[in-house]
Amino acid sequence: MSRFRSSAVLAFGAVLLAGCGERPADGAPRAASGGATPVVSSADRAEARQLFDTLCSTCHGNNGHGDGPASAGLEPKPRSFADRQWQASVDDAHIRTVITLGGAAVGKSPNMPPQPQLKSRPGVVQGLAEIIRAQGR
Repeated sequence: MSRFRSSAVLAFGAVLLAGCGERPADGAPRAASGGATPVVSSADRAEARQLFDTLCSTCHGNNGHGDGPASAGLEPKPRSFADRQWQASVDDAHIRTVITLGGAAVGKSPNMPPQPQLKSRPGVVQGLAEIIRAQGR
């Protein structure tokens, strides 16, 4: 095999190995970046529930109807996650974007604050998306 071809094979192998990240402490494989749905562990779901109950419900309400205690002073009113038409119009990637980047990032109200601290926690963000989806059923 030529020196160039050997180098190309080694470089390709290194690229493949670089894409195989470590597993989180719970042993679940990491999700691919981009449009792939992140893997959600039970710890991620528990943290997502806690975050929803302490942050999201303030405006969106405990059941996601947009009727949280802070919603009275907001215009526009917070999204009701029970709205089936809205649920059908968005995918989980959109929901994850709104959670991490805020409403203004998708042309919606800047009253929906970004949660940039969650960018490195894709399982937790997907856990929040699951909670939002469940409220539309």
